[in-house]
Amino acid sequence: MQHRYTLPVTKFFGFKPKNTIVSNSPSTMTTKRRLLLVSNSTLHGGGYLEHCQEHIVKFLGKQVKRVLFVPYALHGRDDYAKIARQKFESLGYGLDSVHEAENPVEAVQNCQAIFIGGGNTFRLLKALYDNNLIPAIRKKVLEDGIPYIGSSAGTNVATISINTTNDMPIVYPPSLQALGLVPFNINPHYLDPDANSKHMGETREQRITQYHEEQNTPPVLAIREGCLLLVEGDKATLLGVTGARLFQRGKATSEHDPLHDFSFLLAHS
Repeated sequence: MQHRYTLPVTKFFGFKPKNTIVSNSPSTMTTKRRLLLVSNSTLHGGGYLEHCQEHIVKFLGKQVKRVLFVPYALHGRDDYAKIARQKFESLGYGLDSVHEAENPVEAVQNCQAIFIGGGNTFRLLKALYDNNLIPAIRKKVLEDGIPYIGSSAGTNVATISINTTNDMPIVYPPSLQALGLVPFNINPHYLDPDANSKHMGETREQRITQYHEEQNTPPVLAIREGCLLLVEGDKATLLGVTGARLFQRGKATSEHDPLHDFSFLLAHS
């Protein structure tokens, strides 16, 4: 049986995304899928990727020598690539930035691993579409099985859509449909409601609940800062030092600690 979600056509600041059907039916491709989806690049009190660097090294292993970095989420791509390069070189890996390549698609086709950094998710997704990288990345990850690391916005675009990003739509991608490497959505940098706060705006919990008021909306895994999700084939495990909350349409929200098995989300209908 094929399970799939239809993303509704909704008005979004004057922009109407296309009807999108994302299938998560079991296939041989998903058995090769290897993802490390990180909530945030920098944790309070630490440096860039410091909180998850041990997970990155274990995830990439010794076979990977060079990583292809995608800096599209920030405006200053040269500076961003420099920061990422310094970090990965300190971990023993070379780093090439896709924005420096003459042919971005070929850069993806020839890479050993991909790291998509954080920033503005709308800017990032638009650049992926503009450079025709959506099909190229999907093939490398789902068919060739290369490791994919995403942080913040890079985690958002790994999911079905960017509907549950925290970012402002500063540019308009042609669709809100993202890479679809997993059949659910993620909300990174999740903040719990503060009962003592005098702020009267909507909480993150309320906004995700509003998302699930719409028909055919997939689960949303809300991961706090310091949290990451490891996906290997059809197995998904929560890692890090903080927990996550799972939002599902028509169901009660549930709280989960690190090491929780979220594999059921990979075959969710």
